[in-house]
Amino acid sequence: MGHPESFVDSLPGPAIEPAQPSAANVVKRRTRSPGRKQFSLLIVRGDGTRVVRFNFPRPAALAAFAGVAIAVTTFGALFGDWVQLRQLTVEARTFKQQIAEQGATIDSFNRRVVELRQEMTGWRDLHARIWEPFGPELQPGGRDRAIGGGALRADRVTGRLSPRDELERLAESVAEQGESLKALDRLVARAGKALAALPSRWPVRGAVNSEFGMRQSPWAQGTEFHSGLDIRSAHGTPVRAPAGGTVTVAGTYQEYGITVILDHGQDIKSVYGHLSRTSVKSGERVERGAVVGWSGNTGRSTGAHLHYEILVKGQAVNPRAYLWD
Repeated sequence: MGHPESFVDSLPGPAIEPAQPSAANVVKRRTRSPGRKQFSLLIVRGDGTRVVRFNFPRPAALAAFAGVAIAVTTFGALFGDWVQLRQLTVEARTFKQQIAEQGATIDSFNRRVVELRQEMTGWRDLHARIWEPFGPELQPGGRDRAIGGGALRADRVTGRLSPRDELERLAESVAEQGESLKALDRLVARAGKALAALPSRWPVRGAVNSEFGMRQSPWAQGTEFHSGLDIRSAHGTPVRAPAGGTVTVAGTYQEYGITVILDHGQDIKSVYGHLSRTSVKSGERVERGAVVGWSGNTGRSTGAHLHYEILVKGQAVNPRAYLWD
C-alpha cells in the first residue's frame, strides 16, 4: 500500500485491513476520483494471504473492453453464419438428391419418347403398305404424297435431339397417324358395306358334287363347261341368300327349272337353280340369310341338289372366290 505507482504489488500476510483515512486524504480522493487515469484489478487468494493488483491505464482498459466486445460480437456473427451455412448445406444435399432423381426421370422419359417415335415411324410404313393397293388417290393427302412417303421426313434427321424437339416430333407423328387412321376407318366402313353386298356365304351346307369349270358331261359323251357349283342337299333343304339383294327372277328359268336370281348391286348376281319351290317374288328385297326357296330336282337335273352360280357383269365366275363363310 506504500507504493501506489507500481504496476503489480504482492502483499504477504493477512488480508488488508482498511485504514482510517484522514480528512485530508478523503478530500484528496474525492477530488481525484473524477479524474482517475487508471483501473486496478485485484486478485485475492482463497486463504486471504496475498493480494495481487494489476493497474491498467484508462485508454488500455477501454481498448481491451472494446476489443473484447468486438470479438464477442464478431464471434456471435460468425457463429450465426456458420449455423445458417450448415443448414444450407443440408438443404443443398437434399436438393442435389432430388435433382438427381428428377434428372433420371427425365432421361427415362426422353428415352421412352424416342422409342415411341420410332414405333410411330414403323406404323407409317405399315399404313403405307395398307394403302398401297387402293392407289394414291384414296390415301390421306391424295396425289401430293408418294406411296410409302417418298420424301425425307424431319424425324429421320440423325443426331441427338433435345427433349422439346423429341416431343414436337412425337406430337407430329401422332397427329399424322391419327389422320391416317381416320381415313382408314372411313375406307373400312365403305369396304364393309361393299363386302356385306358380296355373296360370301354358302346358300346351303353340303358336299360339292360338281365344281366350276370343264367337266365330264352327265348327258352326253365328252366334256362341257359347268358355270357354277352343284351342292349336294336333300330335297326341301332351305336355301338362304348369301347377301342382301333384289329378286330379279323367281320361277322357271331355262334348263335350271325353278330358279331364283338375286341382284346384289355392283354388277354382281347370284343364281339358285333346280329348286322345288320359291319363297320370294320378283322385285322383292331380301336380306342376308333370308330363305329364298327350297332345294329340289326341277329342270335338267339327275337328282336333288342346288346349282349355285355367280355372275359378274353377266359372266359366270367361280363361286369359291366369294365363299368366305
